[in-house]
Amino acid sequence: MHPGLHDEEAIGKVYDRDLIARLWPFLRPHWRWLLASFLLVPLYWVLELLPAMFIGRALNEVTGNAGVTPGAPWLAGLAEPPAGLSLLPWLAGLFLCSAAVAAVVQFARMIVMAIMGQRAMVELRRKLFDHVQRVHLRFFDRYPVGRLVTRLSHDIESLGEMFSAGIVMLIADLLRMTAFAVLLFAQNWRLALISMAVVPMVALGAVVMRYKVRGAFRRVRVRIARINANLQETISGMRVVQLFARERRNLDDFRVLNAGHRDAWFESIHYDAMLSASLEVAGTVVVAFILWYGSGLVQGGLVELGTLLVFFDYTRRFMMPLQDLSQKYSVMQSSMASLERIFELLDVPVEVDGGDATAREVRGEVVFEDVSFGYGDTPVLRNLSFRVAAGERVALVGHTGAGKTTVLKLLMRFYEPDSGRILIDGTDIREISRAELRRHLAYVLQDVFLFTGDLSYNVSLGHDGIDRATIEDAARTVHLDALLARLPDGWRQPVRERGANFSVGERQLLSFARALAHRPQILLLDEATASIDTETEVLVQDALAHLLEAKTSLVVAHRLSTIQDADRIYVLHHGELREQGTHDELLGQRGLYWKLYQLQYAAQESAA
Repeated sequence: MHPGLHDEEAIGKVYDRDLIARLWPFLRPHWRWLLASFLLVPLYWVLELLPAMFIGRALNEVTGNAGVTPGAPWLAGLAEPPAGLSLLPWLAGLFLCSAAVAAVVQFARMIVMAIMGQRAMVELRRKLFDHVQRVHLRFFDRYPVGRLVTRLSHDIESLGEMFSAGIVMLIADLLRMTAFAVLLFAQNWRLALISMAVVPMVALGAVVMRYKVRGAFRRVRVRIARINANLQETISGMRVVQLFARERRNLDDFRVLNAGHRDAWFESIHYDAMLSASLEVAGTVVVAFILWYGSGLVQGGLVELGTLLVFFDYTRRFMMPLQDLSQKYSVMQSSMASLERIFELLDVPVEVDGGDATAREVRGEVVFEDVSFGYGDTPVLRNLSFRVAAGERVALVGHTGAGKTTVLKLLMRFYEPDSGRILIDGTDIREISRAELRRHLAYVLQDVFLFTGDLSYNVSLGHDGIDRATIEDAARTVHLDALLARLPDGWRQPVRERGANFSVGERQLLSFARALAHRPQILLLDEATASIDTETEVLVQDALAHLLEAKTSLVVAHRLSTIQDADRIYVLHHGELREQGTHDELLGQRGLYWKLYQLQYAAQESAA
């Protein structure tokens, strides 16, 4: 298990540069959009210079300083009207035009960045989803579903905010500040020095707040992930919650999680507000000094009033990125916190499948050779060895925790043995790719999972090689005709989440049809008839008699009456093979199987 995901609070030091470097491959295919956004920056900056320059020229004109155009000297020619046109109407028209064009450019910048960001996020979300599907099942045994949903939803959306109002805008603002600083010094170096006095204070505040804000946003993401995990667990188990009247206890637990999320947000807002307030105070102090010092220069005739107005406007535009820094910095820190958690999930190792993917024919012989396995530090199977001949029907019985279901999971390669090996037709299953191996196996569980869609999809699961005729043939074999006859839409009947609109027995019949339609050579049944009523079980047993013909099958069963006709029964106890034989042979041994049978027989007699 990846340590950072097991304990989400224990996140080590991560540098922004490293995160952006890892993000770059997702941005590289969309570099044209990124380039277009940066090319719009200087155009927008030039358009920002014009309004104050036009107003300053008009103000100088009416205060007796005709012909003096403050601002960028290379743009001064724009303020000169064509022959026959008055200066003030010309300046007013230019002012409106420049403002309109600036609005269009700003709109284009936002659209371009949104397109680039969303395209990159689509690819990142796809890669993350694909990665999660290929992670080893041990990961899902320990990692809550709600946290995975947070990674694929909230954290990805946070990165989208970084592109729309974060990293590119932050770089553009730094370029704007540099350009305006040059212009301010060109206008009046004394006033410019006063304006620049705030920069060291801002830089110091940003450095101090950096780790504080990052830590706060980490805690926010941890809290929302816990809330999502709690919501997923509570909603999935709502029947149990209401059955045992746990509403009040669940509400109290949720209140604690919700309050933790609130407090984490308050902490992040606290640091954000401190930075924002400090910048606002610094900006106000700078403006006050410029007003005091600049007024003296105007009275002394050293600076024109229009030039002072332009200086005020450029100073305001120089300060605006600083004053917006807290917002952009918060977005960046939130995005960096999300990004490091996304890459932590991507760093979880996937299943390495080095097996041969070549299509092969399978007869169905299964052999376990000295197989040992445990979940974590708890051993489940101990040097287990047995053989299932091709076409043989074998049952696995034993007390709860004996390792019966684990045998099936190892055969499906959901997990790998700690030692020993498993053979199919004499080949170690680790030498066969999982996709090719599972093409020949079907695993029918007691807890049937149905996907949202229709009945036809839930049988074929979208496989192109399974047509309607195959689906209908499988349905007839498991006696699903009666169910289909009652449904108004037949195979197109919608299936709600997890098949909530079908009974347990109906879902089990669908799982049998699904297994049949995929035409496996080896069939694994894990308590597949435990949740079916007696009438349905008769139908299923008849279907199984046809289903298991010429197929190898391993059946896990607690109800011994369902496996009395098995070719061989293996009795497991604490992960070891204790007894084997037919039903009658095992009863004659009067061992573990005989005791299990007597317990069930006594229970049936008591129930009768």
